[in-house]
Amino acid sequence: MNESQLVDMDQLQVGLYIHLDMKWFDHPFPFSHFKIKNEDQIRVLRSLGLKSMRYSSELSDPNVRIGDNGKTQIPAEPTPIVPVEPSPAMLVKRAMMAQMKLRRETAEHIEKAFINTAHTVRDIEKNIYSRPAETLKQATQLVQQIADSILSSPELAIQVMGDKMGGEELYFHALNVTMLSLMMARDLKFPADVVGALGVGALLHDIGRKEVPNKILLKTEPLTLAERNFFELHPTYGVEIAKRMHIAPAALSIIGEHHELFDGTGYPAKLKGESISLLARIVVIANTYDELCNPLLIADALTPHEALSLMFAKMRSKYDSKLLSAFIRCLGVYPPGTIVQLSNGLIAMVSTVNTAHPMKPIVVVYDADVPKEEAIILDMDAQPDLMIGKAVRPSQVPREVYIYLSPRKRVSYYFDASSAKSQDGKR
Repeated sequence: MNESQLVDMDQLQVGLYIHLDMKWFDHPFPFSHFKIKNEDQIRVLRSLGLKSMRYSSELSDPNVRIGDNGKTQIPAEPTPIVPVEPSPAMLVKRAMMAQMKLRRETAEHIEKAFINTAHTVRDIEKNIYSRPAETLKQATQLVQQIADSILSSPELAIQVMGDKMGGEELYFHALNVTMLSLMMARDLKFPADVVGALGVGALLHDIGRKEVPNKILLKTEPLTLAERNFFELHPTYGVEIAKRMHIAPAALSIIGEHHELFDGTGYPAKLKGESISLLARIVVIANTYDELCNPLLIADALTPHEALSLMFAKMRSKYDSKLLSAFIRCLGVYPPGTIVQLSNGLIAMVSTVNTAHPMKPIVVVYDADVPKEEAIILDMDAQPDLMIGKAVRPSQVPREVYIYLSPRKRVSYYFDASSAKSQDGKR
């Protein structure tokens, strides 16, 4: 554990790793402990009205030398000097805090929109038999709305959802697969008519499961051979249902082939390579990823980073390599929900991936001095010197950090149409 000592304000120097014993809201820096980068930071630190501050010699640059300050000490509660006019640095901090508040409000709005969309998916699945034509129309309209929000946004944000989803879990998978598939279509610059067919096929890819008994669908133990054979017929059942709905051939192929794998080990027809339709190859990737992150048994769930790593490192032969690369490019190396250690040593959780800059996501930062409900939401794109050091398994972080960051049990994705329109209007 790094011990901290006190340093007088006139001894501050570039390369010193300091700890500010002030409330996060009362100082102008993004973090309460950091390595001093330049003389401007030293001037701001000296303006805070502190007589001394803590520093960590182990985290400071090797060439930094501070006179002996004795044993480890904890400074008295500071009495910062409040300037009549806020400093430029403090104005930047306040703008950052306002942006954080806006992000929280936007996240709440997106979660509500996601739940409403899940309600629509539920209605679509319930009415497939009784009102097939109307159901197809409703599905097509929903896909059009989602596609518009994805394709019209100059920069795409992927939002990780919360856990309080109102009991619509059964419909999240279809929605997730649709979102992720259309995300890839955007990256690959597919024309609008192809995007529409992809969306409908992705949304309805599992309709054949309606013909499979729940005792098989919901079974948590390994399926028997007979049960497995029955389950693996659900793409075939889905095609039969989709034909009665007069679904377009491109979407029909997705429903029938969404479990076919590039190496020929999939089902039901063991198709191989490019004999699998292009759109089905996209849905296969999105479908596998979501099943790894959100399995029937939550205990078996992989973190988003683990799922993506497994697909790339050990399952790569099962997918079209160009499409898998596009998928990884869209999600980033550290997908939403991944706990990471930042280059400054802090622990954070990736909340939103900006697909324009996938290595610079928006993260929620753990800071014991900041209340959880006001947690620092940091746009790493605005912090050029800050990088992600590595992904961290939830079991590797202290319990209080895990609870603070609250990695989601289920990871869902949603692209907000209203956000896309507002951004589109600014172009």
